[in-house]
Amino acid sequence: MEQYIISVSSSARDLAPVMLCLHDLLGRLPVTARSRDHPGVRIEGGKVIDEAYTGPVLEEVLAENATLRVRPPNGPYKGIPVVVAPVRGDDGRPIGAIGIVDVTGIFDLAGFMEQHADIRKQVCGEDPCPLPTESPAAKR
Repeated sequence: MEQYIISVSSSARDLAPVMLCLHDLLGRLPVTARSRDHPGVRIEGGKVIDEAYTGPVLEEVLAENATLRVRPPNGPYKGIPVVVAPVRGDDGRPIGAIGIVDVTGIFDLAGFMEQHADIRKQVCGEDPCPLPTESPAAKR
């Protein structure tokens, strides 16, 4: 019987088959993973493109043992929203971490609404915009 065991000492080759499956399940979103003691994999476009991968968020998740939704400050995903979660052992301690690009984080509704309000002020000034006579209700 074939089996894969993910442990604190799993290598990139140990993680690759499971992460390739996850990559396919997620519509080929980029995925990364590492064990606590060894660098891991980075997968994009259906291929393992790095077998010695680690990143600042993977490392932070391992240190904090908590899921993070952030934009990395550096690395290949700098500024791109990611979600990284710990893989925990029976005792609850992290044995690895898995990350994906967070497509939901790309659409920051609050930020969009704030930008919309700023643009509206630039275009309309302090007056109401559109003017009451220009509103759709006035054209009925």
